[in-house]
Parts: sequence; C-alpha cells; structure tokens
Amino acid sequence: MKTLALRIYLTVVAVLLVFALVSGWLAQRNLEHERTQVQSMAAWNERAAAWAELIENSLPPATAPVDEQSRIFLDWSERLRMPMALDDPLGRRIATSILLEERLRRQPELRERMQRSILSDGRTMWVLRAWVVRGKGPQTIMGPMREGDAPPGVPPPPPRVQPWLEPVAMFVPPWMAHGVPALILALILLFGAVALGAWPVVNRLTRRLQALRSGVEVFGSGQLQHRVSVEGADEVAALARSFNEAAQRIEDLVTSNRSLLANASHELRSPLARLKMAVSLMAEASPERAARIRDEINQDIRELDALVEEVLLASRLDSRRDIEHAPVDLMGLATEEAARVGAEVHIDASFPLTPHQGDERLLRRALRNLLENARRYGGPQVELFLQSTRGQLELSVADRGPGVPAEQRERIFEPFYRLPGHAEHAGGIGLGLSLVRQIAERHGGQVRCEAREGGGSLFVLSLPGWSRAR
Repeated sequence: MKTLALRIYLTVVAVLLVFALVSGWLAQRNLEHERTQVQSMAAWNERAAAWAELIENSLPPATAPVDEQSRIFLDWSERLRMPMALDDPLGRRIATSILLEERLRRQPELRERMQRSILSDGRTMWVLRAWVVRGKGPQTIMGPMREGDAPPGVPPPPPRVQPWLEPVAMFVPPWMAHGVPALILALILLFGAVALGAWPVVNRLTRRLQALRSGVEVFGSGQLQHRVSVEGADEVAALARSFNEAAQRIEDLVTSNRSLLANASHELRSPLARLKMAVSLMAEASPERAARIRDEINQDIRELDALVEEVLLASRLDSRRDIEHAPVDLMGLATEEAARVGAEVHIDASFPLTPHQGDERLLRRALRNLLENARRYGGPQVELFLQSTRGQLELSVADRGPGVPAEQRERIFEPFYRLPGHAEHAGGIGLGLSLVRQIAERHGGQVRCEAREGGGSLFVLSLPGWSRAR
C-alpha cells in the first residue's frame, strides 16, 4: 500500500534529484563556457602581440628621427590598409594614418574602439578594429570584422564574449549574462521552475485533506448524514473511512436517542394519565374502591419504574460500545432466573460447566426479559434449554403461546414495538426484547425468534463459545 509519508518522501527526493542534476549541468556548462572564452581571448592576445612585434621590427628605433618613424609607419598602414596611429614613449603622437583620420572624422565615437599595443621600446600603437561589408543588394550591412574577414597578415579582432545564458540574455543586463552572475541567475530561475512544478504535486496530496476538513465542518454543523469520499489506499483514505464509520455511529446513536426519547415520552403518558385519574377518584371512592385504586396506583408506579429503568439501560447500551467482562456462571444464572417464573430447565451434556466471560448483570437482564416475555404472552408452560451448538452457547426460551407471525419476528426486537392486539394493559412497554438484542450484540452474539414445533415460540440467545473463561 502506498502511504502518504512514502509519497511525500519520494516527491521530495525526486525534486532534490532534479534540482541537483540540472544545477550540476548548469555549473559545468558555465565552466566550459568561461574556459572557452578565456582560451579564445588568450589566443587572440597572442596573435595581436605577434602582429605588434612584427610591426615593431619593421619600424626604425625610437631614437630615430620622428619624420622617419612617421614615414615608415604610414607606409605600413597603407600596405595593411589599417587605421592606425603611433605615439612616442611620452605619449606624443608621431603619426596618424589617413584612413584613421577619415574614420574618426566621420564617427568620433570610434575612439572608444581603439585598441592599444605597447611596444617594447615604450612606444604605443593604436589600431581601430576594421569593419567589412557583408551581403549584397538591399541586405548589405556594415559590421565589425570577424575572424576570417581580415586580410593576410592582419590579426583578427578579439573574440566577442558570448553570453551562455542565451534564452534570457536579451532580457537581462549584459553583466548578468556571463560568469558567476549568470550562474546565480540560472539557479534562481531553476529554483522557481522546480517550485512551480512541485506545487501541483503537493496540492494534489493536500487536496483530499482539505476535502476531509470540509466534510468534518459540514458534519459538525449538524448535517449528520454527510459523509466524505474515500480515495486511494493511504493514511488519508483510512482517516476518511474512520470518519465515515464514526459519523455513522454518531448518527445512529443520535437517531436512536431521539427515537427513544420520543417513544419513552409517549409511553410515560399512559401510566401518568392513569395515576392522575386514580388520584382524582380516590377522594370520592368507597373504602373498597379506594383499596383497588391504590393497587392500580402501585401497579402504575411499578410500570413507570420499569420503564425508566429500561430507558436508562437502553441509553447506556447505546452510548457504550464495550462492556466489562468477568467470569459468569451461566448455568447457575439460568437456573435462578427460571425459578423466578417457574420455568423448567433442560441442560444438554454439551453445555460447558466452565464460567463464561461477560457482564453478569446484563446477561441476567436479557434472560429475565425473555422468561418474563414468555410467561406474559406464552402461557404458564415455559421451558429453558441450555446447549452448545457449532461453537455457540445457546440459551433458548420456549413457550406454548399463540406464536409470532413470520413477518413480525424481526420487528418485535425494535424499541417500543408491540404485536397487533397486545395492548398496554397486558403488560410490557416494548423495550424488553430490544434490550435483549442489544445485550446479545454487546457480547458478540445474537438473538432470534423461531416457531416452536408443536406450537408456540422459541427465543434463542446465542453467545460465542470462544469467550469462555479458562
């Protein structure tokens, strides 16, 4: 299963790997570019120095008359057709070629393009980089002389420093397109690209968390039926499933409590109304009549007490999913409860004698409700069977009453449900069998109603046999 932590880890590693690889490539490219530029400039300087040395060897010495130096220097300028000038060691101009004077007269700004070469005897030679004509017709342009354009014997111009950050060189200042500033700018651009590329991945990871948070807020606002979508198989999906399960339990609990409160309120009205009427009649009743009314009042009070007790027990069972487990002697418990209602007990040889793990108070209440229900509706012949079947402990309460229709055998375990024709005065409030089912489920078991062979009903309380105390 891909976990969220693993996905985040792999994402971070992948981003760092991409950043490291591209950064290394950019750094290597910058170093190669700088090395190429340095090598080109060094080669040009060597050629320019050799050319200047050649010119110097052709000139008369610095001690020669100025006219002689000027004549020979201008002769070389005409031969090479190069705009040049020569200064003595003190910086005084000795000679200026006609071509240079014409160029500077037409374009004074070319003075900034003059290149200086200092000769060994202290004289200075100035050379204006030559320009050539390229193209023909309307596309003819003037541009600086390139390598290969110079006539034989004339050194080419120094190589132009090429910006290695070509895609963005036109948008940044020239000083940022070379060297270390260009490398720093490239790393900044790379960082921005990686950050933008990683955002969709991170956003996809957190989108489901945001959806889960919104779902929790909607549920907290009171919409108990709201559920969140479960996507994937990581921690977020597990959290979403846990939230949906918890939300379902809360909704069931709230719905059950509302139903219980509504039904309990309805059930309380009848005994309270009878009590109110009985109290109003006692003042005018005869002694014999008053005695009967007191008996009815006591019966109504007992009914109210039983109702409140069962409502409270049902509420506690709804709010608690777990119960306390302790060794319980089911055989002794069954015998005691059967004796209360005069039921006959049949214990099968397969039924274990060892204690069973469970809540004795709840198990006693469940068995008592089944026995009293059988006595109330099934007649005086009530029997209790204890046996073990397929790893299950079964406590079966049988009667010879009219039985329960097949279509009603599930509904009788609903809270406050009574079979048609079973009026309130017959006893019971419709919570007894519902409590039996809740108690059975809390013990990991179940309860069911079956038709008894020969007539009557059979209520079977099944408990898991593996929970026996050792």
